Amino acid sequence: MTDISAPDPGNEARGAPPGTLGLGDVYAMRESSVVKPGLASKNAVRLGFWAAILTAIVAAVFMVVGIATPPRSGPFCGTACVPYPYTDVAAFIPQDYLWLYPGFLLAALFVVLMACIHGYVAEDRKIFSRIGLSFAILYAAVILVDYFIQLAVVVPSLQAGENAGLSLFTQYNPHGIFIVFEALGYLLLITALLFLAPVFAGGREERVIRWSFVLGFALALSAFVALPLVGYDIVAFEVTVLMIDWVVLILSGVLLALVFRGAARSAPIQKTKAAPGV
Repeated sequence: MTDISAPDPGNEARGAPPGTLGLGDVYAMRESSVVKPGLASKNAVRLGFWAAILTAIVAAVFMVVGIATPPRSGPFCGTACVPYPYTDVAAFIPQDYLWLYPGFLLAALFVVLMACIHGYVAEDRKIFSRIGLSFAILYAAVILVDYFIQLAVVVPSLQAGENAGLSLFTQYNPHGIFIVFEALGYLLLITALLFLAPVFAGGREERVIRWSFVLGFALALSAFVALPLVGYDIVAFEVTVLMIDWVVLILSGVLLALVFRGAARSAPIQKTKAAPGV
């Protein structure tokens, strides 16, 4: 593979000053819009490959467990719904809280994946990956705090019958803090992916990644604006943005693993010169 970090040696033969980039150099740089393979961080590529695979797997598990957990309040609850103050739920512990655990893991994995992508991209595109990583950290902070409060504060209090003041914090309250923070967190996640989209403009996999990020954000933003206008509350948006994030992360996780694997294969092999007399 051509080393696009060095000018074409033929430029000097054609009378151009040393170090001048020719058309061939510019074309090569355009073809490698994400990374210069010979300069890619080996650790970022290797870790990014596994982070992408694990992100896709954990997002799939998160989606299955989340869908399998029945809604017990709000607009999607069918029968036997939990009434206000949403604290008579001890019978649903721990099964209704199992879906939070893959959410914990996904938040950590997503930050690792974004950090690997930031270390992988070409220098002129790091501004986009840096902004995306910043939004990823905000998402992880919001979700980890939100979920940890449920597991470390709300669940033990419900089991002990200490229900005073829990109504606003329980996950069953369709207008509570938990739902609001969760909706905010997953909106931040898809926003992080939107800013990452300009990084990917190379081959077919990269184009699919880029447009999945753009389309995912467009759908999430449309849901945020349109759902209240037709009478749905924050719960409907929370469910919608979660579904969007799950699908985008599963698809992009698989494709990112392919991109990282291709980068690892295209990286030049460093040969060590033998010492004199050996």
